[in-house]
Amino acid sequence: MTDTNKNFLGTAPVKDLMIKFSVPSIIAMMVGALYNIVDQFFIGQKVGFLGNAATNVAFPCSTSCIALALLFGIGGASCFNLHMGKGETEKAPFFIGNSAFMLAMSGLVLAVITETFLPKLLVIFGAPEDVMPYALEYVGITALGFPFLVFTTGGCHLVRADGSPRMSMLCNLTGALINTVLDAVFVMGFEWGMKGAAIATVIGQIVSSCLVIIYLTRFKTVKLDISAFMPRMNVIGMIASIGMASFFNQIAMMIVQIVLNNSLTRYGALSSYGPSVPLACAGIIMKVNMIVFSVVIGLGQGTQPIESFNYGAKNYARVRQAYRMALTVGTTFAVLAFIMFQTFPRQIINLFGEGSPEYFEFGIKFMRTFLFFTWLNSMQPITSTFFTSIGKPIKGVFLSLTRQIIFFLPLLLILPVFFGIDGVIWTGPAADFLSGIVTIVMAILEFKDMKKLEDAENASTLLTEEPA
Repeated sequence: MTDTNKNFLGTAPVKDLMIKFSVPSIIAMMVGALYNIVDQFFIGQKVGFLGNAATNVAFPCSTSCIALALLFGIGGASCFNLHMGKGETEKAPFFIGNSAFMLAMSGLVLAVITETFLPKLLVIFGAPEDVMPYALEYVGITALGFPFLVFTTGGCHLVRADGSPRMSMLCNLTGALINTVLDAVFVMGFEWGMKGAAIATVIGQIVSSCLVIIYLTRFKTVKLDISAFMPRMNVIGMIASIGMASFFNQIAMMIVQIVLNNSLTRYGALSSYGPSVPLACAGIIMKVNMIVFSVVIGLGQGTQPIESFNYGAKNYARVRQAYRMALTVGTTFAVLAFIMFQTFPRQIINLFGEGSPEYFEFGIKFMRTFLFFTWLNSMQPITSTFFTSIGKPIKGVFLSLTRQIIFFLPLLLILPVFFGIDGVIWTGPAADFLSGIVTIVMAILEFKDMKKLEDAENASTLLTEEPA
């Protein structure tokens, strides 16, 4: 095994490392989810369900930002930790610098594209006519913050890879607190409606990104000079290949969200609910579920430095321990969330404003049915991140696509044809169950292969140490 005495990732108790890295990562992910849910709360109270529907239409834009952030953030962090674990400290800084460069550039390009084609994009995202004005106002402003959102979200992974999870948490938490306070002031106090919520969001993102930039100038583990930030295609290629699993998972979510929005609008119009009620309810419920997955994804991301370093150092037992600990905690939390969703659906929906009897009827049905297998689906992001962390992005990409693309999307196109709006609702649990089975099988097979590598490594060590 590689000498790991010089790095605490290879020597400190895994439980302590999990707490050190996962708790700030969970908080950071929850803060990201709260950016959307706080807007939803204030908009629902002041603007109404059409405003909530508009934020749901805008959700694919946020997802695309997170996709780019994870592509270069998770990719850069994983490559950095893998090379540090192998002792290749001279190469490691370039993964941080090139990742930061790509985060800034990709966010800027996304903002330009969104502002240029905004009305057409919102039609594609499923905006009904009565929701379109709200969506145009909201996204037209929040798109200006895309470069900051991408840089902050991805940059926090680089900060955490440097062994500073608390600073990563602080960068996210500061922006979220600013957003929450300004939401209350702009939306409730000044009565700026959608515009106020959007402005508050962008200001919070700008502050967070400034904190990340300041940290990168004071990186601890390695020195980052200007050459580390100069783009190198081979380095960017390695970053992208490792971050591809997380990227595709988000892109898959975006595609599914777009198709889901259109299905809710189309089949809702054919039902007693109308086109906008299902869209508004689904937006609330999906974002509430994001809180659950913030914990689960945060656990997976918190294990990334531990798994990457120890896999590179051939400390396979520590890799297994980190994965199993994340899976146990994540599944337990998801089960508790499942109980809450089944028991208090109306109370949860009511937090985001009043509505008609049809509004609550659909919302309760959607929450209880669509999220039925949330407890099983919690395994997928942890396992997908695990494959990414150990340098097996193809497996990570495949697993990230199982729930969203391979199962959910075909079912979403087929079931509503026969069952209408109820078919849309039942798509969720069916896809969650199927992807959960695939996740279990892939994890079992990978750990069997890892055990073989461990046995071979132990045998080699015995032969080396055997006296002549």
